[in-house]
Amino acid sequence: MAVKSQVITLLLSLFLALIVTCHGKGGIATYWGQNGNEGTLDQACAPGTNYSYVNIAFLNQFGNGQTPAINLAGHCNPANNGCTGVSTGIRACQSRGIKVMLSIGGGAGSYSLASPADAKSVAEYLWNNFLGGQSSSRPLGPAVLDGIDFDIEQGSTLYYDYLARYLASYSSQGRKVYLTAAPQCPFPDAHLGTALNTGLFDYVWVQFYNNLQCEYSSGSTSNLISSWNRWTTSINAGKILMGLPASPAAASSGYIPPNVLISQVLPVIKKSAKYGGVMLWNRYYDEQTQYSAAIVGSI
Repeated sequence: MAVKSQVITLLLSLFLALIVTCHGKGGIATYWGQNGNEGTLDQACAPGTNYSYVNIAFLNQFGNGQTPAINLAGHCNPANNGCTGVSTGIRACQSRGIKVMLSIGGGAGSYSLASPADAKSVAEYLWNNFLGGQSSSRPLGPAVLDGIDFDIEQGSTLYYDYLARYLASYSSQGRKVYLTAAPQCPFPDAHLGTALNTGLFDYVWVQFYNNLQCEYSSGSTSNLISSWNRWTTSINAGKILMGLPASPAAASSGYIPPNVLISQVLPVIKKSAKYGGVMLWNRYYDEQTQYSAAIVGSI
């Protein structure tokens, strides 16, 4: 009986360890498109890449009667259809199991939604020009992106919940449209709070930087962990990722040295069932520091 009891105890321990491991397994997300020196999208997703998700940044003009426009910095000029070649990179990423989203918004640009009808119009544009719809003017070529990332940092805070619902409704047409978001860490996010309350977002990579009240600062993880706990217990989302700068130069504050992240932060945040990994801003800075390579084994 003693041997049987020991076997049961051992099996139970292994089962619990497996649950913890499953909860703790995450991926790395990044943003590509805002620095011409970061290499191609295909290179970002080359064999052996550390990324599970790549956000193409940014569609930074849309809504309120404006003609939507994408800005990929020094990579290409969409005005003369020069960005259609990005389709090659999108397909290369997807062939390696990496989800690729178009990020709308950003820290600079001209965007807002004037009404629910405007949100519907923007959703239709995104569906036809970047997702599974049809258009003769697809800025990134014929490749079908996996979803839309909301990085709304300025302008009106209204109607993004409508945009999320309209985009999610396209999932019924045979291919899931993933919705992701990059809110600021002060809770609730001023621009995305109502959208996140829809419960439609698959991945939320919270920006735990450029906000002293909820980031790693002066060697202390307390504000960071407190804010993480608030997000993971308050938002109905598939997975939540900790968004961090990949270099001290990537943000004004909030940088966490990789060894500190591995030893002091990841062991704590991986306990959450909502843990989904880490987002790094951005691909260019990650190339400079190799931050993702330093942490991927611990994610």
